Amino acid sequence: MKQITSSQNPFIKSLIQVQEKAKARKQSGTFLIEGLREIELAIKGNYEIVTVLFVPEINNNIQIAQFSNLQIDLIEISKEVYQKLAYRDTTEGILAVAKTKSLSLSALQLPENPLIVVMEALEKPGNIGAVLRTCDAAHVDAVIIANPKTDLYNPNIVRSSVGCLFTNQIAIGTTEEVIAYLIQNNINFYSATLQNSTSYHTQDYTTPTALVVGTEATGLTELWREKATQNIIIPMQGEIDSMNVSVAAAILIFEAKRQRKFK
Repeated sequence: MKQITSSQNPFIKSLIQVQEKAKARKQSGTFLIEGLREIELAIKGNYEIVTVLFVPEINNNIQIAQFSNLQIDLIEISKEVYQKLAYRDTTEGILAVAKTKSLSLSALQLPENPLIVVMEALEKPGNIGAVLRTCDAAHVDAVIIANPKTDLYNPNIVRSSVGCLFTNQIAIGTTEEVIAYLIQNNINFYSATLQNSTSYHTQDYTTPTALVVGTEATGLTELWREKATQNIIIPMQGEIDSMNVSVAAAILIFEAKRQRKFK
């Protein structure tokens, strides 16, 4: 088994670039996954794992053995190397190099009566990760990111989603492409916005449905408001007129699930 003990190793230096820079991830077609549970979820989500790097003093052979049967390169690394690559504060001593996916709209496989969540132009990785966690909890059929402002394989998204980046079916496109896709597939879409809106709980989400949320700062772009089946709003009784997008998305998602009797 190969061993790497120096952070100056060319391979390790290239992985540091992949961890830190979206451009390096795009050029290499790879990204890093940190943590055993996250790696296992990525494999379950049909991500191709190229290499697993681990600190032998931290990980036992039972944890590592499962990867030896999957034709994955295993590399022992020192704690020094791990600390250069690790993004989280907690120490699990294991990372993986995985290949990115194309994430095209045409690759989505939807059931007859899908529930979809659309996020437009969200920038904060923590918010994206939180929405992905809710989508996993509600077992939505797909998540679509319109006009992405952040690389989906940003380590902060991997971390904040606690592996739900891999458990959700995800696609990316421009707002125009996503709207065209929804219309072509006869999916009603409900845009969460302040303008010309009706209360979210008055709508029927038991048919093919997409719930669309945008940023707190600027909200959804005009096209979503113009083309929506219905603009919807969460009634608020306090002094502010908006809430965190991940909270708003959760309210909408679980109302749809309630109407669908959590099916």
